[in-house]
Amino acid sequence: MTRVPLDGGFFLNVERMGSGPPLVLLHGFTGSAMSWGPLAEMLGARYTLLAVDIVGHGDSSKPETPDRYAMERAARDAVTAMLAFGFRRSAWLGYSMGGRLALYIAATLPEAVERLVLVGASPGLADPAEREARRAADEALADRIEAEGVPAFVDYWESLPLFETQQRLPAGMRRAIRRGRLANDAHGLANSLRGMGTGAQPPLHDQLSDITMPSLLLAGALDQKFTAIAGEMAAAMPDARAVRVPGAGHAAHMEKAAYCARTITAFLREGAREQEHGGSLGTGR
Repeated sequence: MTRVPLDGGFFLNVERMGSGPPLVLLHGFTGSAMSWGPLAEMLGARYTLLAVDIVGHGDSSKPETPDRYAMERAARDAVTAMLAFGFRRSAWLGYSMGGRLALYIAATLPEAVERLVLVGASPGLADPAEREARRAADEALADRIEAEGVPAFVDYWESLPLFETQQRLPAGMRRAIRRGRLANDAHGLANSLRGMGTGAQPPLHDQLSDITMPSLLLAGALDQKFTAIAGEMAAAMPDARAVRVPGAGHAAHMEKAAYCARTITAFLREGAREQEHGGSLGTGR
């Protein structure tokens, strides 16, 4: 555990593990730096993993107002935390909410991103009416979390169709995921929705063509919504490929950890070979 102080008493907790080139991990909503499961063990054999507790989650600060949770601020804070470890440029891996954050960093702070890996992520909502409806729904859910508490919310969250395929995971892994969700703070989760929910974040559709670093967009083959989004994003980005993870739903990195680890490692090793040869080996699209 390393609590990186930023400003005004705010800090981000970062768990460092493994060895090798740096790979930053950004978890999903209700997750933490410790919720990557077997994937972290597999990737840690080749990379220095810097798993961030995103604001409002894990052991990071949980400010009282939503301002610090805004996507723009969360992106700057995550990059500043990596600078504190001495890494000006890293590969970034984000899942779901963390994937949206990683994509935002790639779009607005590209000097910090060597390669980009997303799992079950999106560029936000392009339609203003849809975005406002989602923002209102997230605000209502935030109020519900604060009123009913985390255990009631986790029961609701785990019942969503989006996570149905996680029922196939081993019982021990399901218990570990649930413990991690229950360890969250109601206020932190609520403000996370208000500040960096899908409705609150600035949409990135018009900026996808400017995200030029090599990018790998993973989505579970059983997660039809996000496989479609990954395909659309890959078509808009200059050097991106979309990969469907067989037999997996939204949390493909948990449901098919070995497959994802092999695919991610192969993708990151392409970058190492390019550096050895002093140039690009091709986009692979």
